Order: sequence, then structure tokens, then C-alpha cells
Amino acid sequence: MARIEKWVQIAASAELVFAFFVPQRMAYWYGADMEACLEVQGGAADFSVAQKVRVTGHLGKREVSHTAVVTAVQRARLFEWRFKDRYGVEGLERWELQRADAPSSSGSPKTAMPKTVVRMISEYTMPGPIAKAMDWLLTRHAVARRNQDYLARLKRYAEHGELE
Repeated sequence: MARIEKWVQIAASAELVFAFFVPQRMAYWYGADMEACLEVQGGAADFSVAQKVRVTGHLGKREVSHTAVVTAVQRARLFEWRFKDRYGVEGLERWELQRADAPSSSGSPKTAMPKTVVRMISEYTMPGPIAKAMDWLLTRHAVARRNQDYLARLKRYAEHGELE
């Protein structure tokens, strides 16, 4: 099993950052490179445990998709889903939000800029020995780079409200 862990510190409250963990906003930063679309079971406005989510997009001319099941949601703290794609790749993605408030330069906690550390953990298994070798050589590096890009995009949106 591969495990990729990346993190970013965002100059925003955990509540504000978590506002981007809803179906209608998540595709702006998660999967934006493949123009992802998130279809939520029942068309719900918020994620909930046991809910199915279909993530589709394009890599080049190829349509890619996977189905995820939400396994944990704790407002302003945690979001997690397990997934499986049509090629047999399965695993989980987990985002942990932790307050990292630091006093301002004046030392006054009232004027402290709220900060949140977002840790993204991807764990997955590849089917078969050839896919596992490719993962070791290429895939895990691409996943790490992709996850860092996702977190950088989330940071930009949470800090500046920029939508592409």
C-alpha cells in the first residue's frame, strides 16, 4: 500500500477552510486539473457519512472516474472518503484540519491571524505486480505532486477567494 502525506498552512480559520469541503466548492480545488465533476448521491448540498460520490473528469482525451464513499466528516476538523476506480485501484483520501493560531507580532491574541494546517493523506493499492512497479517508479511521485497542487489551490481560495 502506498501512503502519500502532504500538508499546507493556510492563513484562514478552520471553519472558513472547511467551507471548501462541500460538493459545490470542492471541484474548484480538488480535481481542477482534470475539470472534475462531483456527483453526490441524492444531490445533497453537504457531505455525510456513507454517502456515495462519483468523481469524473478528463486526463487528456481520456475520461476518468471513481466512486468514493464518505467515511468521516467532522466540521472544521476532518473529511475522509474511500474510493475504487474501474481499473481496480482502491484506497482512501483524508484531510485533517488543525488550528495553528499564532499570536501576531504585537503579541496580542485578539489580533492574531487565524491559521489552519491541512494535512492530506492518500493511501491506495494498485492491482497486480506491473501496476505496483509502475506505482513505485512513477505514480506515487505524480500523486504527491498532484496532492501538493490541490492543497496550494485550496490555500489560494481560502486565503483570497480566487476562483479560476
